[in-house]
Amino acid sequence: MKRRKIEIMDTTLRDGEQTSGVSFSVSEKLTISQLLLEELLVDRIEIASARVSDGELEAVKAVTKWAKENNCLHKIEVLTFVDNGVSIDWMLQAGVKVQNLLTKGSLNHLTHQLKKTPEAHFSEIAEVIQLALSNGLKTNVYLEDWSNGMRSSRDYVFQYLDFLTQQPIERVLLPDTLGVLTPHETFEFVSAIKVRYPNTHFDFHAHNDYDLGTANVLEAIKADIDGLHLTVNGMGERAGNAPLASVIAVINDFLPEVEIGLKESSIYKVSKLVETFSGVRIPANKPVVGENVFTQTAGIHADGDNKKNLYFNDLLPERFGRKRSYALGKTSGKANIEKNLQELGLKLNDADLKKVTQRVIELGDLKETVTQDDLPYIISDVLASNAYLEMVKVESYMLSHSKGLKPSAAIAVRFSGILYEEHAQGDGQFDAFMLALNKIYKSQGKTLPALIDYSVRIAPGSSSDALCETIITWKTPKKTFTTRGLDSDQTVCAILATEKMLNIMETQQNQESSIKTQEHEKVG
Repeated sequence: MKRRKIEIMDTTLRDGEQTSGVSFSVSEKLTISQLLLEELLVDRIEIASARVSDGELEAVKAVTKWAKENNCLHKIEVLTFVDNGVSIDWMLQAGVKVQNLLTKGSLNHLTHQLKKTPEAHFSEIAEVIQLALSNGLKTNVYLEDWSNGMRSSRDYVFQYLDFLTQQPIERVLLPDTLGVLTPHETFEFVSAIKVRYPNTHFDFHAHNDYDLGTANVLEAIKADIDGLHLTVNGMGERAGNAPLASVIAVINDFLPEVEIGLKESSIYKVSKLVETFSGVRIPANKPVVGENVFTQTAGIHADGDNKKNLYFNDLLPERFGRKRSYALGKTSGKANIEKNLQELGLKLNDADLKKVTQRVIELGDLKETVTQDDLPYIISDVLASNAYLEMVKVESYMLSHSKGLKPSAAIAVRFSGILYEEHAQGDGQFDAFMLALNKIYKSQGKTLPALIDYSVRIAPGSSSDALCETIITWKTPKKTFTTRGLDSDQTVCAILATEKMLNIMETQQNQESSIKTQEHEKVG
């Protein structure tokens, strides 16, 4: 029996990045892109939305430069808009060759959001497609709110597809934008479209609001869908998208007639890296990639496994590069660094490898061992430092906390080549540090951003002497962003995260000042 090939498009770096509080750096986007295409072997990746920010543009440029050098530029896609060619200009600047054009897949969206007729919308879409074609770009088309369109305005959907399937496009992308479909509807809607347009390539894009994402993907495949959109760890807006790990396991175990080219054994290592870079923890009970899903706790289960594997199923951990373990509970009866990176499926250039090695040595002085579980945190910490110039340095500090006395901090900060010293008392050691720092900045006529969130975590599997990662969210009038600090001491972590914030702010202010100077010179 000839197996039917289904394309897998990963949208972790576009739709997944729309998870609340997530923003990948340039280095992180490049690393994840490389892993998805070279290690996990997905067919395509959607890595960004056009026009979002200068940082997004730089990240896409980095990915496309690498992809062009490795003959996979055709696998890189970005979300674009019907905007009179602005997105096309952005794509040309970024070096991307494939656009996923966002259009209206329901009459409700078209009427109430765009306030246009179908004919007017179709005409604008045709112009964008032709403009892309004239610039050597390929086009896929999203039908936003397609699932509701099939429910309430099916005639419009077919009118649109009658037009769209005559255009010079590669694929039509069918999103369940609000995650409202049932498996029965998914099968019926996709079947109706595939019967009517048998020669057109259709992708299905499932959201998981009712926890039906994987089930809906299964039904879409049964209805002869040609491609699927998935995200690592099910990341995405609201409840996220259909999770890549679960869908791949379902296809491989229940649909022998379907062929996908993904490497199962790499799923877990990619999931863990995305967890680290995103700051979004994988639930312990999440299928395939959760920490507990291959851990037996009950004594009867361990006993059964000793007697002909009575509690095993087809989801064997070895398939995903993992091992089965048996937890004890109340129901129970430098040369080396590169090798560890290889086992995690990571590639670093010589400069970054040197930085990671140095960081491991520094941290090794603070704790007895650095485990493989710690390495993704260290890499994230090191790569994040590439995003800014070190113009502010916390040279020294003394923190005190004694019973009966208010915590205090004395600090020395080098700012613009000048060393400033200050001290303060606060509600805690870090609060005292921030108050002293604020005094220095006020003396320079500067304002620190507001601290709006503060979280601390250790690597899974670590113990009491573990490395600690502090993630702080800052807010300025213009943006909200996060910084991270890594150390064996929680307060030191927070100080390191704060130092990164200061340098990011200085780098941004210098860039803005440079732009204003250039504009002034042009006017002059």
